[in-house]
Amino acid sequence: MVITIDGPAGAGKSSVARKLAQRLGFHFLDTGAMYRTVTHVAMQQGLDLQDVTAVESLAAALEIRLEHDRVWANGCDVSISIRTPEVTRNIRHVADIASVRQILNRKQRTLVVRNDYVTEGRDQGTEVFPDAICKIFLTASPEERARRRQRQLLANGQAIAIEQLLEEQNLRDDQDQNRDVGRLFAAEDAITVSTDGMDESQVVAHLESLVRTKLPSDG
Repeated sequence: MVITIDGPAGAGKSSVARKLAQRLGFHFLDTGAMYRTVTHVAMQQGLDLQDVTAVESLAAALEIRLEHDRVWANGCDVSISIRTPEVTRNIRHVADIASVRQILNRKQRTLVVRNDYVTEGRDQGTEVFPDAICKIFLTASPEERARRRQRQLLANGQAIAIEQLLEEQNLRDDQDQNRDVGRLFAAEDAITVSTDGMDESQVVAHLESLVRTKLPSDG
């Protein structure tokens, strides 16, 4: 059984999806971390991100392991390094490659076969899991999302001006909404939830109540 949460960058999808999964007794699949991992490793190896064949080969061979709050790439913990602004600025080059998306989509579908999952990303409900039992489109105002991103970076020791984050976020929003592949939009059967004015616990509680109405039984 799969619950999908899609939405723009900075909407809080990862933290909310992780806690929702805990509430439901489901596993959590952070698909954004998978794209970040491919991007980080490609940059680390000095690959040209415009070289489709090279990036595709890397994505196919890369062993990505997600466990709780940690991410491993070929056995190396990259949980912090994949969250840097440099990776954020370059992830679009990887995410725009149709063949890489197909590779990671297959990896994601394989991961959810044996267990129940809450999965988050940009096209989980529209492309990867179109038959998900419940689809959420989570969003918030640009300013709120930028503030949340700033707090996340500060927690990792990175101080970035809100103006810079907002500019980068607006650019990414435009790119995400106009991609040739994996374009960001709400599925027709998704429930749109705006989280402005809500703290994380309120969002999680609200989503849990929505999801439970969709489950065949209470969990």
